[in-house]
Amino acid sequence: MRRIVYLALGFAAACGLSLYSDRWEIRLIGTGLILLLGILAERKPGAIHRCLVLLFGCVLGIVWFGMYTAHHLRPISDFDGETIECSIRALDYCRETDYGGAVDGSIHLAGNKYRVTVYLKQAQEVKPGDIMTGQFRLRVTTQTGEDPSSYYQGKGVFLLAYQTGELRLSSEARSLRDVPAIMRYHIQEILDTCIPSDCVAFAKALLLGNTSQLAYSVDTALKVSGIRHVVAVSGLHISIFFAIINTITFRKRFLTALVGTPLLVLFAAVAGFTPSVTRACIMCGLMLGAQLLNKEYDGPSALSFAVLVMLAVNPYCVGSVSFQLSVASVAGIFLFAPGIREKLTARLKDKKGKKYRLLRKLAAGVSVTIGAQILTIPLCAYYFGVVSLVGVLTNLLVLWTVSLTFCLLVAVCVLALICIPLAVAAGTIAGVLIRYVLMVAKIMAAFPLAAVYTISPYITIWLFFAYLLLLIYLECRKMAVTFTCCAILSLCLALMASWLEPCSSDVRFTVLDVGQGQCLIMQSRGRVYVVDCGGDSDSRTADLAAEALLSQGYSHIDGLILTHTDRDHAGGAENFLSRIPADFLILPRQTENMTIPKQTQVVIAQQDLEITDSNTIISIFAPVFHGEDNEMSLCVLFDTEKCDILVTGDRNAFGERSLLRHVDIPNVDVLIAGHHGSKYSSCRELLEATRPQIVCISVGADNPYGHPAQEVLDRFSGFGCTVYRTDQQGTITIRR
Repeated sequence: MRRIVYLALGFAAACGLSLYSDRWEIRLIGTGLILLLGILAERKPGAIHRCLVLLFGCVLGIVWFGMYTAHHLRPISDFDGETIECSIRALDYCRETDYGGAVDGSIHLAGNKYRVTVYLKQAQEVKPGDIMTGQFRLRVTTQTGEDPSSYYQGKGVFLLAYQTGELRLSSEARSLRDVPAIMRYHIQEILDTCIPSDCVAFAKALLLGNTSQLAYSVDTALKVSGIRHVVAVSGLHISIFFAIINTITFRKRFLTALVGTPLLVLFAAVAGFTPSVTRACIMCGLMLGAQLLNKEYDGPSALSFAVLVMLAVNPYCVGSVSFQLSVASVAGIFLFAPGIREKLTARLKDKKGKKYRLLRKLAAGVSVTIGAQILTIPLCAYYFGVVSLVGVLTNLLVLWTVSLTFCLLVAVCVLALICIPLAVAAGTIAGVLIRYVLMVAKIMAAFPLAAVYTISPYITIWLFFAYLLLLIYLECRKMAVTFTCCAILSLCLALMASWLEPCSSDVRFTVLDVGQGQCLIMQSRGRVYVVDCGGDSDSRTADLAAEALLSQGYSHIDGLILTHTDRDHAGGAENFLSRIPADFLILPRQTENMTIPKQTQVVIAQQDLEITDSNTIISIFAPVFHGEDNEMSLCVLFDTEKCDILVTGDRNAFGERSLLRHVDIPNVDVLIAGHHGSKYSSCRELLEATRPQIVCISVGADNPYGHPAQEVLDRFSGFGCTVYRTDQQGTITIRR
């Protein structure tokens, strides 16, 4: 049976190679490397046969991926970027987004049926079964499309549709496939009614995986404390649900299979058939089948079978973060948990009593948590940039509570159908447990060094070194304490390097890659100021800015300056201040939409301001005339001994000329291109007055505005400026 592990490994690796490279030579080289690694890793009898199975899996994966792409996806490639008149059947209720509404649906194109996520200009009362007719701009989510996203691909969504014209709604008879969406909607209504208001967002996330209502501070605390996985419906939730089924069926094999199979499928459908839920349900189904047939259940084989089934249905699922984390966590448990548990319980084998039974259970929990994290930490570091150092302890403190809370939430949903007061009572108890989980998460996340961030190259190097030590230890199985001490010592060195490196320069200026937006960090001799904090995503921008500073040892800044309050410049400011407090916040005008910490002084720059700090002078120029929002942008000049930097926000040529008439601007070393490289900004007069050596453009790739304009790039070239762009170079750091 274990040969299926090698088949699945080869198949998944081939799908991954095919997903990220369309060149046959790279796929062949990758296949050869996989086979070589298999030969090096296997030194037992039968290694040749297993390597042949691995090779067969690679070939099969490459062929299947090519066939799936040609038959299912190539027909829609011609629609990428096109606006067409079409009808889309809604598969769910419309949900509000920051820019309107969104709803999942299905569409018939080129003779095939596809799942599509529809983005509407405004949220509307769309229900499952409704038909949305109108003009939509289509975007393909595969690697060759305009909007490639592993998130959509993992859900089997290969098309996005953006409303461009008038939307016409009509109803169609609902079918059986609409039942899960309707149930999910009503379950959320029950939770809104029966769960305390401060706990309902977490309850929805825990039971249904709906994290859209989680506050940024809560989501951050869960991530930093290492328990973010509890609100992403996964194998943990399926195992709890399966335990509930086992209990109500009195562990009778046939009854458990009869009741459990449809309930597991229904739960997976209500949760949206995410990759992690689908994987767990397939494995539970195999477990039920093994019990019915009196066969031994083999975990690694079941995991491999689940992987093969999921990739056969949708080979693009291999790029999904949810799929990768789910498979990696279970594989880590199978590979490492038994050995860790054996090490931890080696001295408890011959001892009895409640104390030692408790210690054995504790050792089992620790071993499972560590085993799961060994393979998921690199993925979390790569995708989210965070490595929690307190995750094991936090999991031990809350996982028992999470299991009990999940059971109570299921009870709330059942009791709500019978007696609302009983459901409210159960919901109140669940609220107490949820508050405990959130309290623990916030306390653990508040610890210094609760997490480290791979935005620092030194932490990335340390992570590689730590896993190299792990590989060496697994090979020799000796000197565990020595290897642990080496890992800790190397982490200390990495942290020291991360904290000391900014001090090596008198001036350090960073333009963060936040997409279509702007976030700048100015550091000079221990003083830190942030100018603007907005981008494609409010939370992602806040994370990037906060983690860039936390990775350097800064948990507090001197000031945050917002040139104006447009979302692409200020959308992440509130979230950022919740993680990194500032002494003051400077705004061009009062805003009521932002929650500002009490310890932060708010300054409305109605006239020019000057901040003198050591050898740095920060001049903030208020708008001279009242006009459009862009013309109301503050301008900021950093004047240091080593470097002068000018930021003009989103002012266009008129605003820049008014600045030049109002203030004597000196020559500068660095100019932040106005309005993300718009042709209406960075006028010739400004360039003649400032003569910048370097121009930085904070701009998103493939933005709909055509930024930066070729006209403004030509102007920069005419003045001999060196141009750096975040859409091409990523985050830009200038040291002097």
